[in-house]
Amino acid sequence: MATAKTSKAAKAAKKTLVIVESPSKAKTIGKYLGSSYKVVASVGHVRDLPKSKLGIDIENDFEPQYIAIRGKGDLIKELKKEAKQAGKIYLATDPDREGEAISWHLAFLLGIDPQTPCRIVFHEITKDAIKNAVKHPRPIDLKLVDAQQARRVLDRLVGYQISPLLWRKIRRGLSAGRVQSAALKIICDREKQIQDFVPKEYWNIGAVFQKEKKFTARLAEYKGKKLVVENGQQAENVIADLKAGQFTVESITKKERSRKPFAPFTTSSLQQDASTKLGFTTKKSMMVAQQLYEGVEVKGHGTVGLVTYIRTDSVRISDEAKAAARSYIQENFGQNYIGNNVFSNKKKDIQDAHEAIRPSNISMDPESIKDSLTKDQYNLYRLIWTRFLASQMAAAVFDSMQVGIRNGEYLLKASGSKLLFDGFQKVYNPNMDEDKDSFLPPLEEGEKLKAQKITSEQKFTEPPSRFSEASLVKDLEEKNIGRPSTYAPIIATLLERKYIQRQKKTLFPTDLGFLVTDMMEEYFKEIVDTGFTAEMEDKLDDVEVKNLDWKEIIRDFYGTLEKELKVADEAIEKVQIEDQITDEVCELCGKPMAIKSGRFGEFLACTGYPECKNTKAIVQTIDVKCPDCGGDIVVKRGKSGKVFYGCSNYPDCKKAFWYKPTNQKCPQCGSLLLERKTKSSHLVCSNDQCGYKE
Repeated sequence: MATAKTSKAAKAAKKTLVIVESPSKAKTIGKYLGSSYKVVASVGHVRDLPKSKLGIDIENDFEPQYIAIRGKGDLIKELKKEAKQAGKIYLATDPDREGEAISWHLAFLLGIDPQTPCRIVFHEITKDAIKNAVKHPRPIDLKLVDAQQARRVLDRLVGYQISPLLWRKIRRGLSAGRVQSAALKIICDREKQIQDFVPKEYWNIGAVFQKEKKFTARLAEYKGKKLVVENGQQAENVIADLKAGQFTVESITKKERSRKPFAPFTTSSLQQDASTKLGFTTKKSMMVAQQLYEGVEVKGHGTVGLVTYIRTDSVRISDEAKAAARSYIQENFGQNYIGNNVFSNKKKDIQDAHEAIRPSNISMDPESIKDSLTKDQYNLYRLIWTRFLASQMAAAVFDSMQVGIRNGEYLLKASGSKLLFDGFQKVYNPNMDEDKDSFLPPLEEGEKLKAQKITSEQKFTEPPSRFSEASLVKDLEEKNIGRPSTYAPIIATLLERKYIQRQKKTLFPTDLGFLVTDMMEEYFKEIVDTGFTAEMEDKLDDVEVKNLDWKEIIRDFYGTLEKELKVADEAIEKVQIEDQITDEVCELCGKPMAIKSGRFGEFLACTGYPECKNTKAIVQTIDVKCPDCGGDIVVKRGKSGKVFYGCSNYPDCKKAFWYKPTNQKCPQCGSLLLERKTKSSHLVCSNDQCGYKE
């Protein structure tokens, strides 16, 4: 009897083990749960398909062959040790398909029955959310796991079977992907539209009037139909008619116009807004948002998860968050600023488990915690905070006026507006041109007007604009290609493979990007077809939503892919990509050097190869002078491929830095400040003895 009691007491004394994905999240959650819990991190996935081979047993109905990820052996041993010592284990990975799959793999490695209540989820890292999650564990959701497996297997089949073909036919290091290739085709198609575009001439004609103030009316119609003035002669004829005629106010329409606030952020809309308003890349937006979600040390509050989960395509907001926002608006702006807005998701069958991206605590306004955040964290948090608060506020109201001015068979139009009530624009300004105050003077129907002058301006139609990261994300979302978590890595991969380049925030395809797309379009039509890719996304969602058998999707897809692979391998001739010849001359043999691509990026190689095997790095300067000798600091790579910054006068000067030097001087010792990037960018002194940072 005593032994049983002792055993029961010993079990009760054991800690509850909670496994999350990231160490920073483990640190935050550990503080909330207290000493009876031990929170550890899996550091992402622990099991995956092998990198060295396909890892899918095609003959055995596409069964994935998972292995422990190389380098994670010690971590897995430690997790198993902690699991044995724990009284209870909760798997608390991210609340999405990927997170569910990681929990499933952890359960397999630790011998946990996935049907038992071992899984806890939370959508914000706050004390209340964590405590509530621990009270409501559930089994692992195998529908979510299967939805992740379906995507993983499908992407592996495409990537690992088409990519080697590109290696053989074009060059090593290339890749194809189910979503990546469709996204590349969208960029290539836009570039072709720009190249094929033929501009058309047109003329804008307006009349300037003076009554209390100057205002301009634009020519809009002729004989009741929209008028497009196509050339200078036609413009002269129209102007002559207008000068000969009489301008009369034909109609005045006055009405109140309202502008409702935008919905709170989804992953996609956050990436778009951060790109246009803050100049962030999609990759940077997700990195900074992840920091805000996992927890930031805030003075007086400890470690705080500032925003809800950042990978979501839902605009739903919890009743508690709405109530908190209404209370904040009432207290800070007044009752008339409280809105009653209803937002709906674009996809009707969307899984609505996640909320939109919002602040975890609306009372923690950006200005009050600014000193605890990096510049990037503050800017992104402020964007999320203001967008959410605005979404719960009243519409902005405008007094608008439209005037029609008749001159014979011609009709000119002028419009003006005035802000009556700022509503949500009190905190979030969308910068819409039509919302800017543009007063018209008081006018009456039938009133005769005299034009001070009639203006004409020659214009030409513009080609479609190249994609920015923001507009590409918007287009991918509208075409139903990829999912919120994939937009940033898709763009990063296309840039890394040199399929596209970024110039002045716009994206355009390289010759290599065109070459790969043309080949994919000819031999793997379905993979680059946006309609097929979108349809496949819906099917993959149905694994989760409608319990569709994921292997059935793979079977249907692979039959076609297998045939296409065989045809492509036999039909495609090896492509010879011409090297880009530079003005640089080989110092060994005198022949010109060419730009080549290698494992660690581009380098210069002698065109006299194989007789001359001279190679050298492409020197990239950063406009910073060496503090020791005044030479240029250039970007270099070590033998492992790691980037560092060294003096161009090496070996005479051996000054080098692991972090990027700036032209700013340390205020304490005068040494160069370095830009150190960890989770965020900050400046540190290059003098190890100083320790200054900002």
